[in-house]
Amino acid sequence: MNKPVPVPVVQEALLSELGGIRHAFFTRHGGVSEGIYRSLNGGVGSDDAPERVRENRRRMAATLAVAPEHFLTAYQIHSADVIVAERPWPAEARPRADAIVTRVPGLAIGISTADCGPVLLADAQARVIGAAHAGWRGALTGVLESALDAMERLGARRASIVAALGPMISQNNYEVGADLMQRFTGAAAENARFFAPASRQDHAQFDLPGYIVDRLQRAGVGRVENVALCTYEEAERFYSYRRTTHRGEPDYGRHISAIALAE
Repeated sequence: MNKPVPVPVVQEALLSELGGIRHAFFTRHGGVSEGIYRSLNGGVGSDDAPERVRENRRRMAATLAVAPEHFLTAYQIHSADVIVAERPWPAEARPRADAIVTRVPGLAIGISTADCGPVLLADAQARVIGAAHAGWRGALTGVLESALDAMERLGARRASIVAALGPMISQNNYEVGADLMQRFTGAAAENARFFAPASRQDHAQFDLPGYIVDRLQRAGVGRVENVALCTYEEAERFYSYRRTTHRGEPDYGRHISAIALAE
């Protein structure tokens, strides 16, 4: 078997400064998928050819210097559930959760997105890391806080945690209905500030990145940074569920965002 080739990634400055930690927000570049999945589709749940997805994920694992079987993602269900990774699990037996945390060196933990918010977390001193899938539902119901709680149980301190938000849909491209806005304002009236008027009546533009940053800061995370890249706007660089829907395409690729402790 040919040696996997590392692929281009987006990285965040604060995480990059931490010793002993590797991370990557993978784009759609550097893989072998074709057509609407071109080219680095990491979505096990997509209709892409499984052998191509496996090769793409093998390349991602190589980029983070872990074995392919140590490159872990969950079966995401838009929940606030978190799993602690202590050893590799088979792809066909992925746990159902939307956040993964670990303190085991050599395991890369990741989440898949195509507009939702990927959040990577690290306490370099305690050597505890996490990855959270924060769509609007997970963010609202507490997936970020669940990940932080689990990291604390492994020895992390919130004030020492660095959080990095990867590419996700921006407010300018995230039009939502009045029902979603009411869910957020019903949970807390001050959430109204994350919604701006939309061109259509009874709709609004939702600031998902801003909401995620606010939740992390309120939870006591030490440092938070956003790479501020929009998945919807950059079609050549990122997959987007919403863009796929607007184009009437049958399916879409998924990015992987992952983090690992060096051995």
